[in-house]
Amino acid sequence: MQYLTGKSIPRRTFVQGMGVTVAMPFLDAMVPSGLRGLAAMKANDRTRLVAIEMVHGAAGCNELGAKMNLWSPAAAGSKFDLAPTAMTSLDKYRDYLTIVSNTDVRNAEPSAPKEIGGDHFRSSAVYLTQSHPRQTEGSDIRAGTSLDQIYAQRFGQDNPIPSMQLCIEPVDQAGGCAYGYACVYTDSISWASPTEPLPIIRDPRVAFEKLFGVGGTSAERAQRRQTRRSILDWVAGEMTTMKGTLGAEDKARLDRYLTDIREVERRIERTEARNKTGDPRELPGAPAGVPDSFAEHVQMMFDIQALAFAADTTRVFSFKMGRDGSSRTYPESGTDKPFHPASHHGGREANVKDFQKINKYHVSMLPYFLDKLKSIQEGDSNMLDKTMIIYGSPMADSNLHNHRRCPLIVLGHANGQLGGNQHIITPDGTPMANAMLTMMHKLGMNDIKQLGDSTEPLTIGAHVSN
Repeated sequence: MQYLTGKSIPRRTFVQGMGVTVAMPFLDAMVPSGLRGLAAMKANDRTRLVAIEMVHGAAGCNELGAKMNLWSPAAAGSKFDLAPTAMTSLDKYRDYLTIVSNTDVRNAEPSAPKEIGGDHFRSSAVYLTQSHPRQTEGSDIRAGTSLDQIYAQRFGQDNPIPSMQLCIEPVDQAGGCAYGYACVYTDSISWASPTEPLPIIRDPRVAFEKLFGVGGTSAERAQRRQTRRSILDWVAGEMTTMKGTLGAEDKARLDRYLTDIREVERRIERTEARNKTGDPRELPGAPAGVPDSFAEHVQMMFDIQALAFAADTTRVFSFKMGRDGSSRTYPESGTDKPFHPASHHGGREANVKDFQKINKYHVSMLPYFLDKLKSIQEGDSNMLDKTMIIYGSPMADSNLHNHRRCPLIVLGHANGQLGGNQHIITPDGTPMANAMLTMMHKLGMNDIKQLGDSTEPLTIGAHVSN
């Protein structure tokens, strides 16, 4: 730990012990004295980015669902009504919500007869790259560099972890899947280059230890688990010294952060203990750290992302919340139909509405994360004000494997770049890549003129402080 009494603490302050590295959250003691130091700190205050994919489109993207506004609201502008949509749970966060409707992901469509039918096995690779994948089951894979990785390569290299990739469903990135496509296309949404899909983490334990075990060996991690001690126990002495130098508000903020770390750790431990009893599991074969409950798993992953943002360990996450072809059920949604069969609703009203229940349930996971981010104070703002969350799908009408008029929303104020309370209905034929290009500009990459099949950026209003 580096700290000099009487001077501001460096933003990237951490304590270490037994291979554990715990980075500190933002504290008032980190604010530099003097205009030059403060200006430098603000210049380095980069927007946090979370790119979430939920596969299979939405019930509101077929003809009937669109008429019923099961995804996009009827009105553009700021007077839209979320009640008929799958986004009702976001109404309390409408000031942070930007809806972009009527955009197409044409690079997910087949470009040759032999590609017909392979939509499930190439779409995820298109979502953040907006590039058409090469059809292959071999090592000569090719898509494009994804939006999140372009951002991480430019603005995440001074973070301990430039980016992290998380998922909920199982992945199998080896070999071929179907229709002549390598499995990496359906399992990866983050691509460091057109030929380099990034590995993805499903187990919360692995993600947690990546954040707080950087530099520790596998033997050290195993020893920590065997002693049943918290990672915080290994840095307790250093943490006590740190607290002795802080004011009352900073101490309270640090205590909240440490409590959050310990709570996530406890939840992982409880999950592992439950799943190692030998009792039958709803998810046979899943790692012990993966909860059988979808909501519990998603919340753990959101907690880990919030902790990482609070400590500025990384500024970039991609999060794949579904997997094409999954037959998982979501009883809490109000329907017991498996996900993939429900998505093939045949255009029949009762079935379309059943699929919308699942869409609504998936979206209802987001307020938990938004609450977490808004509760994290950083300087004169909160983390939700400093974050951009992209949530969408490269598919639209899943019944037809259609990629026209795909669902896409953006949450957060992105350091003032997104105004919120906006519903933008784009002209027919607008590429989703135009929206993604716009988000890249909002993230400070204004020199990038094209992503995939983009033609021009969209006009999206910035946030105006009250």
